[in-house]
Amino acid sequence: MSWGTELWDQFDNLEKHTQWGIDVLEKYIKFVKERTEIELSYAKQLRNLSKKYQPKKNSKEEEEYRYTSTRAFLATLNEMNDYAGQHEVISENMTSLITGELTRYVQELKQERKSHFHDGRKAQQHIETCWKQLEASKRRFERDCKEADRAQQYFEKMDADINVTKADVEKARQQAQLRHQMAEDSKAEYSSTLQKFNSEQHEHYYTHIPNIFQKIQEMEERRIVRIGESMKTFAEVDRQVIPIIGKCLDEITKAAESVDHKNDSQMVIEAFKSGFEPPGDIEFEDFTQPMKRTVSESSLSNSRGDGKSEPKFGGKSKGKLWPFIKKNKSPKQQKEPLSHRFNEFMTSKPKIHCFRSLKRGGAGPEDFSNLPPEQRRKKLQQKVDELNRDIQKELDQRDALTKMKDVYIKNPQMGDAASVDHRLSELAQNIEKLRLEVQKFEGWLAEVEGRLPARNEQPRRQSGMYEPQNPSAVNSCAQDRESPDGSYTEEQSQETEMKVPATDFDDEFDDEEPLPTIGTCKALYTFEGQNEGTISVAEGEMLYVIEEDKGDGWTRIRRNEDEEGYVPTSYVEVYLDKNAKGAMTYI
Repeated sequence: MSWGTELWDQFDNLEKHTQWGIDVLEKYIKFVKERTEIELSYAKQLRNLSKKYQPKKNSKEEEEYRYTSTRAFLATLNEMNDYAGQHEVISENMTSLITGELTRYVQELKQERKSHFHDGRKAQQHIETCWKQLEASKRRFERDCKEADRAQQYFEKMDADINVTKADVEKARQQAQLRHQMAEDSKAEYSSTLQKFNSEQHEHYYTHIPNIFQKIQEMEERRIVRIGESMKTFAEVDRQVIPIIGKCLDEITKAAESVDHKNDSQMVIEAFKSGFEPPGDIEFEDFTQPMKRTVSESSLSNSRGDGKSEPKFGGKSKGKLWPFIKKNKSPKQQKEPLSHRFNEFMTSKPKIHCFRSLKRGGAGPEDFSNLPPEQRRKKLQQKVDELNRDIQKELDQRDALTKMKDVYIKNPQMGDAASVDHRLSELAQNIEKLRLEVQKFEGWLAEVEGRLPARNEQPRRQSGMYEPQNPSAVNSCAQDRESPDGSYTEEQSQETEMKVPATDFDDEFDDEEPLPTIGTCKALYTFEGQNEGTISVAEGEMLYVIEEDKGDGWTRIRRNEDEEGYVPTSYVEVYLDKNAKGAMTYI
């Protein structure tokens, strides 16, 4: 089966077919190129998707990835990044092994095809030239034969005519002989040209054209084989990354199987457990007894003079209702609950002027006293572990420098032993400082865990400084703060219960008629009152004081007839009326 013998007369069709084959190859190259672009685009989108959902460093979102479910999601994101990398590998391999190779091959194929068809056209032009020569020789022979016949006929006519002279007859005879000789020469030339043409034609159709068509056939077959190999490579490139993609998917499956709902639930407990006891039963309040109202000045002075409570350790703290209340209600809706719930709240936990320190402190106290016992224990333990790691690093550096110093002492040519003394001294100082820090935090940790008694009272600050208080009282102030969403989030280090002297506080909460105004106040800071019984104030706002701070850190104020509530005393500047106690300022 050869194109040279079977398709000897299909030169034009072969030329069209081979051009179509090159077009098919170029179309396949374009297809693979677009596939590589799709793979790159897909890989880029996968990487962007993985990056988009990665947790931001040093953010609260990063802390959320300690749960098994979120860790599994993070592992999925990482594996998707590797998955995207395999699609990039597919694109690179297809570009180098298929697109690049086939592009070079197409250029070579075009050059080879051009050469073969140039040879074919040259052979066709040669045989056409031989045919033209044969035709010219044939026409010349035909013409000479006809001329010879006419010359013979003219001679015979002249010879038969008696009126023609002998010279004219001889001339006609010579002319006839000359024409016959020319005809014979043309015949010989025609015969020679015919033989030559037949030889050239035989060689053209049985030698030259078959050889040229055979080369074209081989070229076309190589093209077909090459495109088939490229398609096989196309599949192999995908198949090579399947094991790695399978590993990525296996890792995703493994991460999904590592999700432990029980462990996550336990971590939620560890993250948010406050260590407080649930609130106790609410005592029955007998309203059959008449309520007594005290004059504000006498009650205020008594409460401020005698209201210093003493901490009672080991007792069960009385439950408060504020952590379970979200939004402030209008006084008309909360008159009765406000008096009793706030009574309960004010008598169960002491209030310390901690708002100022928390507002200005920013990051919170060093001993984490603003956190509940369980959370404070965890933070202190983490701090102790961190300091111990720092101490170990310093010890390792000291040991390394000590060894270096010993080497310098034994081999003075290697270095000066005195050059490391300054650094050793710095390390010793650092280690001592870190150990003191560890002792300090271990002391706080032992206090939280009940191994040590509460710390001694610290001196209080006057005129804008802290008031006298013990650590337990300081810690308890944080638990009375509210979070922005109205729920309770702040914590204290120890559970304490303060004994508050019995006062007529309940009587003063009687809402049968409004309490009289005893002064005015100016808001120093903005306060968002989100719990029941509190009121929101804006910085610089002027309000009326209807009940002075009784040592619990809260002042009762009124904006108008329908809006009144409590604000932290440290948030307002209070001016009492002359008939009260004179101007008094809380900063």
